[in-house]
Amino acid sequence: MAYEQIRYEVDDGIAVLTLNRPDKLNAYTERMRDEIIAAFDRSDADDAVRAVIVTGEGRGFCAGADLGGDAEPAPDEVGTWRDGGGQVTLRIFRSLKPVIAAINGPAVGVGATMTLAMDVRLASESAKFGFVFVRRGLTPEACSSFFLPRVVGISQALEWCLTGRVFPAQEALAGGLVTRVLPAEELLPAARALALEIADNASPVSVALTRQLMWRGLGLHHPMEAHRVDSRSFRSRMQSADMVEGVMSFLEKRPPAFPQTVSTDMPAFFPWWDEPEFH
Repeated sequence: MAYEQIRYEVDDGIAVLTLNRPDKLNAYTERMRDEIIAAFDRSDADDAVRAVIVTGEGRGFCAGADLGGDAEPAPDEVGTWRDGGGQVTLRIFRSLKPVIAAINGPAVGVGATMTLAMDVRLASESAKFGFVFVRRGLTPEACSSFFLPRVVGISQALEWCLTGRVFPAQEALAGGLVTRVLPAEELLPAARALALEIADNASPVSVALTRQLMWRGLGLHHPMEAHRVDSRSFRSRMQSADMVEGVMSFLEKRPPAFPQTVSTDMPAFFPWWDEPEFH
């Protein structure tokens, strides 16, 4: 796919996906949805990519949906219609690569909710956030009713969603939505440093499995369910070439060179959630 509303660049094993409609504060469109999904398909298929950073061009991250651009669902489509933000969030949820949000400016509506399935959120001091749906006569979308309470807790999620107010980066930090607030010039370097720490030191297959174990574990009903899948994953990794390399590199005091890739070496039990016992 040729990109018109995002940029996608890979360097040192890090893919940087930049929302690229700066004249509209990177307002979200159906075209942007399709390009983001295509970019995550591309990053998953590329073993050279070890982590993904998502940021915005210009002074905004994403100002929400472009209200002048997308059509409303027809009445007979409502039963089966799926919101575009949710399609993006679900694709990020399925990612085999870790995803870091570098939120460089306003992140409102879908601009906030699309980040919730990303693994780490960093924000610049100028970032602002808003789950503004009730102020537009809407309800939260993009699977945020699932993700937001799990990220920040139910009371904080409800305060932000029921008021619909826009709040600053420091409040997002205090509420657990972001892990760090940085000066603007330090945001992307910090995101890249975190991505490189993963890329340089961690097994890609182990990272992919760990990410899915944790995200999908949020929906389990009992620790025994997690114990079963954790045990299956841990045993498979104990028998892997990556485990041998991880131990040898530690003993030899050198950086690891993990031989396995997500394109060819995911264990046989993956994806475990399709099995009947996990439904």
